[in-house]
Amino acid sequence: MTDLNETPRGDLAGFVKYLKQDVVSGFLVFLIALPLCLGIALACGYPAIAGIFTAIIGSILATFISNSELTIKGPAAGLIVIAYGCVRGFGGEGFATELSADEFDVAMTAYRMALAVGVVAAVLQIFFGLFRAGILGEFFPLSAVHGMLAAIGIIIMVKQIPAALGVVDKELLEGEPLELIAKIPQFFAHMNPEIALIGGVGIALMFVWPWVQKLHVALKAVPAAMVVLVATVPLGMYFDLLHKHTYSFHGHTYEVGETYLVNMPDRVFGMFDYITTPDFSAFTGDYMVHALTYVFLFFVIGSLESLLSAKAVDVIDPWKRKTNLDRDMVAVGAGNLACACVGGLPMISEIVRSKANIDNGARTRFANMWHGIFLLLCVALIPTVLHRIPIAALAAMLIYTGFRLTHPKEFLHVYQIGKEQLLIFVATLVGVLATDLLWGILIGIGVKLLIHVINGVPLWALFKPYLDIEVKDDDTAVIRARHSAVFSNWILFRSKIIQLGLVERRNVVVDFSQCKLVDHSVMEKVHELERDFEDANLHLAVEGLEGHKALSHHDFAARKQAMTRLQRVTVVADESLEESLIREFVKLGASGYTSIPCHGAGRRSLAEGDGSSSLQIRLEAVVLQEVADQILDYLRAEVAPNHRITACVEAVEVLRQDNF
Repeated sequence: MTDLNETPRGDLAGFVKYLKQDVVSGFLVFLIALPLCLGIALACGYPAIAGIFTAIIGSILATFISNSELTIKGPAAGLIVIAYGCVRGFGGEGFATELSADEFDVAMTAYRMALAVGVVAAVLQIFFGLFRAGILGEFFPLSAVHGMLAAIGIIIMVKQIPAALGVVDKELLEGEPLELIAKIPQFFAHMNPEIALIGGVGIALMFVWPWVQKLHVALKAVPAAMVVLVATVPLGMYFDLLHKHTYSFHGHTYEVGETYLVNMPDRVFGMFDYITTPDFSAFTGDYMVHALTYVFLFFVIGSLESLLSAKAVDVIDPWKRKTNLDRDMVAVGAGNLACACVGGLPMISEIVRSKANIDNGARTRFANMWHGIFLLLCVALIPTVLHRIPIAALAAMLIYTGFRLTHPKEFLHVYQIGKEQLLIFVATLVGVLATDLLWGILIGIGVKLLIHVINGVPLWALFKPYLDIEVKDDDTAVIRARHSAVFSNWILFRSKIIQLGLVERRNVVVDFSQCKLVDHSVMEKVHELERDFEDANLHLAVEGLEGHKALSHHDFAARKQAMTRLQRVTVVADESLEESLIREFVKLGASGYTSIPCHGAGRRSLAEGDGSSSLQIRLEAVVLQEVADQILDYLRAEVAPNHRITACVEAVEVLRQDNF
């Protein structure tokens, strides 16, 4: 059972004290990481062993550079689309299918050029980390980021379906994401039955195993990916995939062989033969624009995913330890630089393996190191065993990973935050599928900015926060935001909160009363800052949202400035009742009232022939619905039976509720 009374630290003492827990967790994470590293590398257009290089180098370097205690570094499915797009732009198609000698040379050249892109992107990450990179994760709107990841999930699935079915027709495999989606029926028509059976078993196990794990606590320690290997490797041996041959099925002849297995070294320590160096000719001639584009994508998307993952792991860390995001970015950049220099994939802080690391009882960052050491031992000592893994099994794992990225629950979750967030989410998703990652995320950002303008945000307030600062004597700073508080001006807004609060050690009050719009990203990021202030024994308070309308029932829904609906209670009665009525109104919750002397005659007086005017009082109060109900109950029960009064209630809209 986790002991929360003592916070584990990743120093020499922690290494010794928590050795058992970290080694066990590292081994269990290794079981998850091994097949995923191989599958992700092949999907990226890199050799399979490139994913292992990344996990080994990344885990060991990050352990000693980053202070993130529980994140696992390694290749991630979220970068597949970028990596494969980079390789393909240099003319390569990857190593997942059988290649002729000429095709292999082209694939290797493209791979080496992609490594050069990785080197430059890694250098940018290092410099960005040194100059406070953590701020990058504060800019991008959350719905656009989730839409991008959902689109990546769809692309992963549609690109891995042919591999899971054993489709090798290269012309059929070509096309953009939307074209490939339309070709799915053709993939099934051209499948290789034996390979498709392996892929089908793998997919079924990936989806079913999480349910099976609920049957017994011991099964929770067995990862689905390892179950898939246990089932599919024997199937591959039964179909004799190590030897090229043909077979007949329903009157058709099919060919199978080693090309359907993972290409791995054929001897102990043969992994060192696969070390590959970058080719910097990628930054010359016709390739320069393509190379610079993917430097930007690797740098921005890879850094963003890593930062978001590290922040997410901090939230679920049982000891609530905080990662220095700038230092973590330096670690990721250093790892990527080393990986790219020897032939590895780009890496990030990976959320799924990090979550497994926590669930398996890891205490310190050395669990990450141990998972890399186990990978090193495995690929160095038993590469021929790894060669028996069917590519279709790895494709099955990636199909499941892609499904999780674009799970229907993601759409429902975004919808619950707000309809406008779903629009941004879908616009980004469709934009990525129809164009590419860069244009897709820009489309999502553009849609969000347009929504902000429609909601009344002035164009000049989209990118600049307008803040009024008041520092009080009690070490409290009040920040009054005017016009807007949205994702595009949040970085400067946040820096002011950090400076006045965490740096200068003050409590901070953020007043949004004069903002036309406070968007979802700002609502959620302010909530994150509240936790940071609590950890620093300070207080961050949010005020002024009473006059805003939430765009959904979600706690972090966007707030749009709007008139607040209240009830105006009007009572006309004899002037002798004035003091008692006012006293009771205030007692029942009215925070203000208006008393007006008046003259008049009621319907009953006129009916009785007495039309003379009498001195009366007109009393008004603007109150909440529940207060209005209590006042009416009081008038019915205590006043009306004994006095002639006129009472009415009407709905009114006010600019600010706290004025009444």
